[in-house]
Amino acid sequence: MEARAVAKYLRISPQKTRLVADVVRGKSVGEALQILNYMSKKGARMIKKVLESALANADQNPNIDVDILYIKKIMVDQGPQLKRFHPRAMGRAYRIQHRFSHITIVLDEG
Repeated sequence: MEARAVAKYLRISPQKTRLVADVVRGKSVGEALQILNYMSKKGARMIKKVLESALANADQNPNIDVDILYIKKIMVDQGPQLKRFHPRAMGRAYRIQHRFSHITIVLDEG
C-alpha cells in the first residue's frame, strides 16, 4: 500500500529543492527524517514537512505498517513564476523570476 503527500506553491526554486530530494530518495522514512533534521537548507525543512505529512497519511490506514516505510518516489516540479523587474543604470531593467515548487512524496512498504 502507498501513502502520498503533496505540497504546492512553495516559495523556493525547484533547482535548490532537488538537491535535497536527491539525498533522501530511496531511503527509509526514519533515516530520511534524521538526515533532514541536520541539513541546513531551506528545502530540507520543506521536504521534512511534506514527509511527515505523508507519514501521518500512512498512519491513518490500518493496512500499512509505518515502521517499514521507505520513500518510493519524490518529485520536485516547477510551479508558476512571479516576474518582476529590477531597475538598472541608464534606464535599463533586468528581469527577476521568483520561482515556485511543487513537492510530491510517495511512501511504500519495503
